[in-house]
Amino acid sequence: MNVRAKISSKGQLVLPKAVRDAHGLGPGSEVEVESVGDTIVLTPRAKPTRKKYTLEEVAGFLKYDGPPVSIEDMNRAIEKEARRMWNAQRR
Repeated sequence: MNVRAKISSKGQLVLPKAVRDAHGLGPGSEVEVESVGDTIVLTPRAKPTRKKYTLEEVAGFLKYDGPPVSIEDMNRAIEKEARRMWNAQRR
């Protein structure tokens, strides 16, 4: 695919849509820029993959060593914090 692009007065280069689409590039995508003789090579950087966690692993992140808390106590604490946030926002 041969396409033409212009460099702006700020030194910015807009990759044509066809090129972006062909390589899956979107906002925030990064490319490596390499100068090889009289050629400039742009290489898309692979997006870092996020580790996927199992339900058991996620549950392991949530360790709680205190006394058991009832659902009613949790609901009261949530309501208390929601009221505090509401009142703070209205000031």
